[in-house]
Amino acid sequence: MREHAGSRRSPRWRWMAGRALPKSLLGRLSVALVAAVVLSQVVGNAIWVRQSRAEADLENGTAALSVAHSAASTVRFFLSLPSKYQPIVIQQFREMGGTRFFASLNNAPVPLDDIVNQEAAVQVAARVRSALVAGLPNVHRIHTGFAWPAGLQVSDRKVRMLDLPENWVQHIVLTGAKPAPILVIQVELEPGRWLYLATLMPNPHFLDSGRLLTGERLLLQAVTLAFVLLVALLVVRWSTYPLALLSRAAEAFGKGEPVPPLPDHGSREFVSTARAFGAMRERIQGYIEDRERLFVSISHDLRTPIMRLKFRTELLDDAAARVEFHEDLDELDMMVKSALQNVQDSNIHEDATTVRLDPLLRRMERDARLAHHQVTYTASGLTVLAKPLALKRAIGNLLDNGVHYGDRVEIGAAEHDGRVRITVRDHGPGVPEAALDILFDANVRLAHGRERNSDGHGLGLGIARWLVRDMGGELLIANHPEGGLCATIILPAGLAPEDA
Repeated sequence: MREHAGSRRSPRWRWMAGRALPKSLLGRLSVALVAAVVLSQVVGNAIWVRQSRAEADLENGTAALSVAHSAASTVRFFLSLPSKYQPIVIQQFREMGGTRFFASLNNAPVPLDDIVNQEAAVQVAARVRSALVAGLPNVHRIHTGFAWPAGLQVSDRKVRMLDLPENWVQHIVLTGAKPAPILVIQVELEPGRWLYLATLMPNPHFLDSGRLLTGERLLLQAVTLAFVLLVALLVVRWSTYPLALLSRAAEAFGKGEPVPPLPDHGSREFVSTARAFGAMRERIQGYIEDRERLFVSISHDLRTPIMRLKFRTELLDDAAARVEFHEDLDELDMMVKSALQNVQDSNIHEDATTVRLDPLLRRMERDARLAHHQVTYTASGLTVLAKPLALKRAIGNLLDNGVHYGDRVEIGAAEHDGRVRITVRDHGPGVPEAALDILFDANVRLAHGRERNSDGHGLGLGIARWLVRDMGGELLIANHPEGGLCATIILPAGLAPEDA
């Protein structure tokens, strides 16, 4: 069940991805490069942050052990002194200097405003305390913590560190715009007597190692990313621009228009592809010209012997044989003409223009009536954007099919959403639904078509569809609900009659 549900969701995700991605190769390559660069920056930063934090943790752990050992030695020294000498030694520390700790004696622990919002400060303080507990097994009460210099008290009489003489704390408090946190260690030497030690870490600004993605680094990353993306996009555009030229050249060649020249420089793959396209275009053009020359030559060369054979049949005494020879020669002549028409009708070189439908279709209606066909056209006053001769031949092929395979033909035109639909409906038997898809194939003729028109060769619908598509339109074939076959040509609407 889960696999089935996943298979139903997969096309939807592919459809959403297709909608989200740009349609052009330039856009898709740009999105892929941007995603790859951004992803590499994110992954690289993540790896760097992880390694930097691991190194910072190792460095902080080593520094915590060093400070703890020094503090333990100091505490053991004070424990070895008689109580009355301890204040004297502290006074000597302050006056002579040379120690990394600021020391004082208090009757109770001094309350601290601990830095608890920094994980590194909490971890280092805990490591210092653990090392002190291990190094001072006879001491039962030890407090450690970090605090900022501003407001830091050094005695139970609420004396602040910043109020002390400068020479007492010159190695403890860093002056400047960026203060450093101070490690405070309080150890109970005996009941009611606490030793207060304050010092800096070997790396005073060790808390900054936890803030790895600083503003300066993010700015550097953004500048680097922008530069890489700019260069990547320029390279992608430079690489895909020749492909756009090749696409336009292929489109022009497919429409029979002049092919713009392709550059002979660029990447090796593009130059190779452009040369292959040029060679292919020349071969195809040569094939087309050879085909035209071949059919024109065949038509010209066969017309004379066909006429000679027709004249010779007149010399036959047997009237029945003479009629049969005439029918065979007429069929041969029709096959040659239809093959030539198939070649020539596929190469109509015209410019699209605005075509009035009423004069064109009225003339075709009149010509059909002169040939004793029942054809009616309802005036529409519409115009289409098309090639005049191609449009006339396409409608003519549909009209010929209608009058040969139906009792009468109705022609109409209507406009909808900026496109004109020209319908040619015959009142014949229609076509089986299963055969609608093959009607456009060359030389396809259904049984009732062969009965009604034995001279046809099944080329008219295919030629009509090619002509309509060449004009940017569409030809649809369907059975009419009330009987008969209905062919619909859909073309862009032209200018209004008063502007045409």
